[in-house]
Amino acid sequence: MVENYRSHLNQLSELVDLFQLAEEENNQQILNEVFDKIKVLKNEVKKNEIRCFLSNDKDKFDCFLEIHAGAGGTESQDWAEMLRRMYVKWTSNKDFKFQLISEHKGDEAGIKSSTIKINGEYVYGYLKNESGIHRLVRISPFDSGARRHTSFASVWVYPVLDENIKVEILEKDLRIDTYRSSGAGGQHVNTTDSAVRITHLPTNIVVQCQNERSQHKNKETCMTMLKARLYDHELEKKEKEDENLEKSKSDIGWGHQIRSYVLHPYRLVKDNRTGEESTDPDKILDGEIDNFLESSLYKLNV
Repeated sequence: MVENYRSHLNQLSELVDLFQLAEEENNQQILNEVFDKIKVLKNEVKKNEIRCFLSNDKDKFDCFLEIHAGAGGTESQDWAEMLRRMYVKWTSNKDFKFQLISEHKGDEAGIKSSTIKINGEYVYGYLKNESGIHRLVRISPFDSGARRHTSFASVWVYPVLDENIKVEILEKDLRIDTYRSSGAGGQHVNTTDSAVRITHLPTNIVVQCQNERSQHKNKETCMTMLKARLYDHELEKKEKEDENLEKSKSDIGWGHQIRSYVLHPYRLVKDNRTGEESTDPDKILDGEIDNFLESSLYKLNV
């Protein structure tokens, strides 16, 4: 970090000298080059600044991101899918990679729940503050009366652990269930019980995976997820964090929102914790959430 800071200072000093020289000679071409280089340097300085807030050991890890629809049936299930699309678009914008781990389709539209894995530099650090309840207000596309509806969905982000981190998991503490993977419209992905659900009995933590045709590979992915969840669970206990994420997942409603997305009667996305706002919900829902992520790093990590 310090080396980057010194390098940026040197680059800025050189650009100032070059700017003064170009002004004296009235050389517009060099001035334009200086302005372009200043923009690049500004972005590099911002990246370095953000990295200062990504100093936790877990921040550098990849992450799992879970989304669960709240009460409200199709409305909330459609909202859950909109949220997943937002994070997938953000992942693509960053040139990160994502993998669908599990998905439970909604009854008519959307998803009841879904887990994706995101691979990218410091991706857990960027997304960790997205955990919480997200609220949508809009004119419902499913209501023939065109009435305004409020929907809720929960997001939970936790890190994919480094293989060197050891977490003890006893076989007697696990209940392993298998079932058939199903895709859109209830069509079976295959005719064998390849999907796997693992329940850790002492903590009641549940993980599931259905993205592979092989039951063995799905179980392997489940164990990786369980390891990450248990590690996160233990860290929270040690750090004496009172926030009970499992409870918040089952209590999706008023008073628990971290961010509101209002499409009607006005258009506004607002983070209730940081005060960050945008009057362009379409842009936000299309994955352009960096301002919200950076604001949460600056204001929630102090």
